[in-house]
Amino acid sequence: MNFKTSVKNLSLLNFIALTLAGFINAFGVTVFLAPVKLYDSGISGTSMLLSQITPEFFSLSFFLILLNVPLFLYGLKRQGVSFTIYSLYAVFIYSLGAWLITDVLPIDVSLASPLAGEDLLLCALFGGLISGVGSGLTIRFGGAIDGVEVMAVIFAKKIGATVGTFVMVYNVVLYVISGILISSWILPLYSIVAYGAALKTVDFIVEGLDRSKAVMIITEKADEISRALIDTFDSGTTKIPAEGGYSNAEKTVIYFVVNRFQIAKMKDVVHTIDPKAFMTITEVADVFKSAHG
Repeated sequence: MNFKTSVKNLSLLNFIALTLAGFINAFGVTVFLAPVKLYDSGISGTSMLLSQITPEFFSLSFFLILLNVPLFLYGLKRQGVSFTIYSLYAVFIYSLGAWLITDVLPIDVSLASPLAGEDLLLCALFGGLISGVGSGLTIRFGGAIDGVEVMAVIFAKKIGATVGTFVMVYNVVLYVISGILISSWILPLYSIVAYGAALKTVDFIVEGLDRSKAVMIITEKADEISRALIDTFDSGTTKIPAEGGYSNAEKTVIYFVVNRFQIAKMKDVVHTIDPKAFMTITEVADVFKSAHG
């Protein structure tokens, strides 16, 4: 897809959502984390640390732009035009929001959180949760608000690591360095609490509260089971021809998607028809249905 086509496919709804996401992220970081010197994860956390150990005119907003923009541009070829534009926009809004809260709006965030005071646990939990909402919305609407994710996609495979491992190692190194520089491990440890809260929140925003379950049923009574599942749950099935590896007997694999509240009922339906049916159940991150069903 060329540049012009990618730009034409950009969505106004996405930009509106990314605007909200950027301001939410800025609120969580500047109102809860930064005032008590807790650190966000990734490039955001790195920017917070650098803003604390450099002259005052090098602000959080300055480092967010300085560090993130080159990373997103570097990842343009791999991530695509739309992703890069959405991400740069989200970072810009995040930086703008951080500047407005710290330097323009009548909110004092210089010594403590205006909402949670100096309570490190509350600041870590709510800062992580709120910034996680911002990050999750950014991912959900086509971008990323932190360049470390781009670094992970580009470099993780080259060093034999997964993307998740790369991001985790980056953050561990960041918290260790911050602990050394400020000669204290209390704040980095609470920052890990904030990171954990943000991570779970991102999962919730991106994947939803109730993840679907994919069921694979290996049976010799596929037609009966398939019909029973369709009648019981009013949902389609897919039948895949298969052959037993040991017996060489012809079998059928039924692929079926349910939610977690339907699993027990589904097992009863299957085992009533075929007590010997073999089932595996895995989580599904998302389910898309065509307009034609």
